Amino acid sequence: MSDTISDFITVIRNAYRARKDQCTARYSKMHWSIATILKEEGFVRDVKEVEDQNGHKAIEITLKYVDEVPALTGIQRISTPGRRLYYSYDAIPRVLGGLGVGILTTSRGVMNDRSARRQKVGGEMVCSVW
Repeated sequence: MSDTISDFITVIRNAYRARKDQCTARYSKMHWSIATILKEEGFVRDVKEVEDQNGHKAIEITLKYVDEVPALTGIQRISTPGRRLYYSYDAIPRVLGGLGVGILTTSRGVMNDRSARRQKVGGEMVCSVW
């Protein structure tokens, strides 16, 4: 059994640690949604849909650095295939006291923790970013 979301998060984390300008990961709707939220929150510069050398869809993420310091300092998988974590909207944990962003899958799609609280929907906490 493989966890593709953890693999996606690891690609981003390793690219930042290696000071890469961009990274490429396999495409899925969930990966695209997570990458889009990272862009909206200002952790990455750009997200594009591209094709790899075999003709398969991929996601190209342009990383963001502020004065040569990564904009994303940490990203962690919360809910795993062996331990799913679901929260109601009033119990969604705050990441670093509200300084970070939690990404959830809800009945209304993938969204950040602030939007889920505002719309009063709970769901599975996929990852947290700070």
